[in-house]
This record gives sequence, C-alpha cells and structure tokens, in this order.
Amino acid sequence: MAEKEQVILVARAETRQDDKRFHSSLEELRSLTETADGVVKNTFIQKRDRVHPATYLGEGKLQEIKAYAAENEIDLVIFNEELSPGQLKNITDRLEVRVIDRSQLILDIFAQRAKTKEGKLQVELAQLQYLLPRLAGQGTELSRLGGGIGTRGPGETKLESDRRHIRRRIDDIKKRLSTVVKQREQYRKRRKENKAFQVAIVGYTNAGKSTFFNRATESDSFEENLLFATLDPLTRQLQLPSGLQVLLTDTVGFIQDLPTTLIAAFRSTLEEVTEADFILHMVDASHPDYEQHEKTVLKLLGELKAEHLPMLTVYNKIDLLSSDFIPHAFPSITVSVHDPIDIKRIQDKIEETLMKEWDSYHTFIPAGDGKQLQRLKGESIVSSFHFDENREGYVLAGAIHPDHPMKHQLL
Repeated sequence: MAEKEQVILVARAETRQDDKRFHSSLEELRSLTETADGVVKNTFIQKRDRVHPATYLGEGKLQEIKAYAAENEIDLVIFNEELSPGQLKNITDRLEVRVIDRSQLILDIFAQRAKTKEGKLQVELAQLQYLLPRLAGQGTELSRLGGGIGTRGPGETKLESDRRHIRRRIDDIKKRLSTVVKQREQYRKRRKENKAFQVAIVGYTNAGKSTFFNRATESDSFEENLLFATLDPLTRQLQLPSGLQVLLTDTVGFIQDLPTTLIAAFRSTLEEVTEADFILHMVDASHPDYEQHEKTVLKLLGELKAEHLPMLTVYNKIDLLSSDFIPHAFPSITVSVHDPIDIKRIQDKIEETLMKEWDSYHTFIPAGDGKQLQRLKGESIVSSFHFDENREGYVLAGAIHPDHPMKHQLL
C-alpha cells in the first residue's frame, strides 16, 4: 500500500470573520484531506483581511511554512481557498514543495469516487477546465501518471501541457456528455410518462443520505464516514407504508465553496433533483455548523430552481447529541438512520407531508376491477379501505397527486 502523504494545511482568517464558520471550514478541509488519503501534520493560519495578490500570504508566513515543510519532510501544502494561477506558481516557487488549493483537492476526491462513465467524464472535464489557466509558466507536464493528491484523474492518459490538446479534449468530453445528457433526458421522460413519483435525497456531504437510501431500499450503495461517498446518482424503487410506489434517488453531497467548474460539470447529475416530485433534505444535526450546511443546500437548490418542490427536512444523527435539539425547518423529523424504527418513521412522515399537499378522494371500485384497485394502491396514498358486501366492491379514501390522470375518475 502506498504511503500516505504528509500534508500542511494553510488558511487565511479575516478579522471580522465568523470564527465558527472559519473553524468549520478548516475542519472540513482536514476531513477532505483525510478522505483523499493525506495525513495532516500541521495547520498554519495567518490573520489578514486582504489576500496578497502575488503570494496570497505574506513573505514571513511563507518562509515559516517552508522551514517547517523542509524539516518535517512534507509532501504537500493545501490552501483553504482557491488560488489564482499566478499565486499558485509563486507559492510553489517559494515553498519548493507541491502546492494545491481546496478546489483541486475536491476535484481529486471526485476523481477517486467517480464510478460511471458519465461521472468520470464530468470529473475529467472539471479538472481540465481548472488546470487550463494554470499551465502558463509552470514548465511542467500534466501527467495523470504522477502520484499524489491533486494529480489523480479518471483518464490514465499522459496529458502534455499543450493548450490545444486540452481544449480539443474539453470539446470532445462536452460532445460525449451531451449525448449522455440526452439519454438521461429520455430515461427521465419515460419515468414521467409512467407517472412514477420521484423522491430525491439531498443534503450536505456526509449527512447520512446513502445510509438512509441503503436501509430503506435494502440496497448496497457506497456508504462510509467520508466526504463525497456517493458521486453518481442511484435510483431504486421503494414502497411506502401505505403501498405507494416511489422512485428514490441518492444524490451527490453538497458542500460550501464547491469549485465553480464542478457545479457546471455536475449540473446534469444534480438535475435529478429538479426532476423530483419531492425532496428529502438530510441534515447532520450533530455537526456544530449544521445550520450553515442547511443554508448551503437550500442556496444550491435555489440555483437549480428546485426550491418550490415539497420538502421534508430530516435531522439525522440525533443519537450523537447530548442536549435537546430544536428543529427550525418545517415540516421536519429528528432521527438516527441507523435505527430501523426511524427509517419507518421517515417514510410515514413523507406520506403525512404528501397527504397535506395532495387532493383527497373517497371512491368505490367494483370487486371485478382488480387492475384499477391495484393501480390506486400503488399510485396514491390509501388511508382507509374496506369491502362493502351490499355493493360488492371496495370503498377507499386517501390522497392523490393533483395532476394524476386517475384523479378525474375518482369521486
């Protein structure tokens, strides 16, 4: 097994900055580094309100980092903010050690995690768009065979630092992705025509989305206490307690300060969310900065124009809290997704929320119309159901989506 890289983290703190947010962001950088198989040896923080245009930090602080890196055999220095191409080059020259920023680190993790063809193409596109402006004057070749955090990529080809080659590759990936997007649209259209009700699980990275997805659908998507454990959206069928059949989709974790190239590249992955009929927003209630995480997700949902969809907020990891938790989103539920009872409670709550959104019905179906009965059980929420011997048929009451084609057939 390859030895883990020894890493220094570097961050800039502003005087008027929210301390809690700053330390949470730094803690996140540490988690990201560990997810990418790095070992954090030290963290350097400089208080300064403005970024140095050429070197990001002051010369004195860079000298201090350089001395520590040389003495402690440091392999890599990671900056908590995105560095400009010029800053990256100047800092690398001064520190004489490999330097990457937060964006490159996130891209690297995405490269490790992408499993599907589409996911790999999207990561490669984001990496190339990020690296293109950073080639000038580096005199280095872009090698996918080079080791270490920030150099991994889904394509194991050796990319010379030739702008034309990279631009050609970007165009090629875009063409291939547009084909995949068209296929995905066809698939979504088919699901819509089949009137499948779609529930998307969204949330900050590591909030417990995949754990809920796996427990609810008895599936085995990748589940670990790591950031970005899931990259490629997975969809499985799930039957809710009333019998309503839904399609449940597990999506990529959101994160604050996501690299802009990645937001663009993963737009089609996140479009699964915009196609959903209902959103399950999973929040890690045990995280000290969970409120900021919640805001990040809601902001991204707004950018995707998905904020109008009915949503249930699930405050997870309640078992890790020592004090009482007061939820502020409505509707919401507090759970631990490791508890099977809570998995059932979430499903009950989804139905309870839908009952308020949907139109209620009370109808009679003759005993001979089994097909209609089965359809109603699978595509609506049946709240009461009994056989009427005198009329020889079933009396049902419940709720159905206002746009469902069966609605006009019900009394």
